[in-house]
Amino acid sequence: MRQRITTIAFFLAATIALFFMLGCDRSGRGGDKSASLISSDSLNPLYAEGFGLEEQRGVYLLTIKDPEKESHKVYRFALVPKGMQGSVPEGYQPVSIPVERVVCMTTLQLSNFIALGQQPLVAGITSTRYLRDSTMKEQLSDGRTNKIGIEGNFDREVVMSLQPDLILISPFKRGGYDVLEQVSAPLVPHLGYKELTPLGQAEWVKVIGLLTGHYEEACRIFSEVESRYLTLKGYADKVSERPVVFSGEMRGGNWYAVGGKSYLAQQIRDAGGEYFLRDDEHSGGVSLDFETVYSQSDSARFWRILNSYPGKFSYDALKAEDARYADFKAFREKGVIYCNLREAAFYELMPMHPDWVLADLMAIMHPSLLPDHQPHFYYLLR
Repeated sequence: MRQRITTIAFFLAATIALFFMLGCDRSGRGGDKSASLISSDSLNPLYAEGFGLEEQRGVYLLTIKDPEKESHKVYRFALVPKGMQGSVPEGYQPVSIPVERVVCMTTLQLSNFIALGQQPLVAGITSTRYLRDSTMKEQLSDGRTNKIGIEGNFDREVVMSLQPDLILISPFKRGGYDVLEQVSAPLVPHLGYKELTPLGQAEWVKVIGLLTGHYEEACRIFSEVESRYLTLKGYADKVSERPVVFSGEMRGGNWYAVGGKSYLAQQIRDAGGEYFLRDDEHSGGVSLDFETVYSQSDSARFWRILNSYPGKFSYDALKAEDARYADFKAFREKGVIYCNLREAAFYELMPMHPDWVLADLMAIMHPSLLPDHQPHFYYLLR
């Protein structure tokens, strides 16, 4: 164990040292909004498939597309630093940066602002159902942040009163953005939720960093997360036994899970497991019947469940939902990997901390690798 800790410490130290030698913008000025020009080489994403960045005569060109390739629509924005008279290429919508007032549509988007400590820039949000961040709660309480309704039913008057510089949207969800087009603020898609890899999703913090004037800080945060994630994955890659994990529950007569090409499936593989829909080609949600799930999961060692349960969740509570659950091996041998959204700030922290999720899964599936691990989100239900 001592040797393993030493190896991790050395790896982290080397990575952080390399980061500061090269720098995200080669300027070495940290989070300084007046830092020198960021080079195009350092703007290229390492894992994210949904955005591209390049610098052109002081203007940053942001291209956004669907990481899952379900839509071929491309969004183009020219990010022009304030006070600069940069030319905007044809086909690009100009956005003045750094922005100072932003509307967020999802908790995933909000997670980037939380990671950067830039919650004060968030002037409006939609749902607060699972909101746990104390700063955001305080801002909602004193009126610095306002609720704008939900997707498909936005309050246009409230949004207009906020006078946002930017509105982050999720164009492939419920929608209703035609109402927001009447607000004089750019609608910029944030497609981190469609990334197929954990590090790809986390890397969207760089987009928010550039928009808010904190690109160097975003790079530093991402670099540290990447380093921890890859170190942990390296240990999991060496395991000889890879237990099968299935996910989801019955809802309204159907079993809802995510496909075999999903973010979750990749994270389970990175943690040293195998996702039960290994041959499935879907990256999003899938609806299955119980018999199909049982035929592929009856001998699975673990069952991942994420829900919002009032009170203490247990195997008895799980069986009370559907008596057939007790037939699964993962139920009989107490192999439920569980996270209660009422207890953990999962949606606010998970997007920027895939390393925490990976550690949780590894500690459950391969406890000898992380014997002293304390859960962040998931724990083994007893």
